[in-house]
Amino acid sequence: MKLYGSSLSPFVRKVLVALAEKEVAFEHVPLRFHDPDRDFQAASPLGKIPALRDGDFRLADSSAIVHYLDRKHPEPALLPPDPRQAGRAVWFDKFADTELMGPLLRPFVHRILRPRVLNLPCDEAVVQKALTEELPRLFTYLEAQIAGPYLVGEAFCLADVAVATGFVNLRFAKEGVDSGRWPKLAGWVESTLERPSFRAAIAAPKG
Repeated sequence: MKLYGSSLSPFVRKVLVALAEKEVAFEHVPLRFHDPDRDFQAASPLGKIPALRDGDFRLADSSAIVHYLDRKHPEPALLPPDPRQAGRAVWFDKFADTELMGPLLRPFVHRILRPRVLNLPCDEAVVQKALTEELPRLFTYLEAQIAGPYLVGEAFCLADVAVATGFVNLRFAKEGVDSGRWPKLAGWVESTLERPSFRAAIAAPKG
């Protein structure tokens, strides 16, 4: 099994965490968007990361890959068996991808990616808008959803992986969650990112 994509990507990191949680053996190929590698292009026709090759089977998109892995390697389950909890986990995955990830990534993109990789200037106004206008309402929503160590049910699942992965990039940009304003969210982020699977994913090759 091969996983394509830099671990700087929160979406690649999501799959890295899933693989680590399930203790699946794989080869990590840390390449970037639109890499000309033919095998990667065959697995990801749009050139996006992550992409997966498992024998003669190829698949792109982090959520699709995690669902595939959960069916092929069902223990430990990342999709809860309870229908309501499974629905909530899928909701948080969607929420993370479509609502949370953009604002979480903006400080990283402008402070790290643009100046260090793309040779473009940082627009600190974009960063501050994300920190002061966009993220607070999302953090307030998440604060209200946290009632224990996990977002859904009594076990670590896709919801935790999908929501937490972008907070790694926020940390890279030297920002975090105000524990005075959002204490439950700050504690949940801290404990989730300390899991061995997340620590391994953060340390994985960047490419």
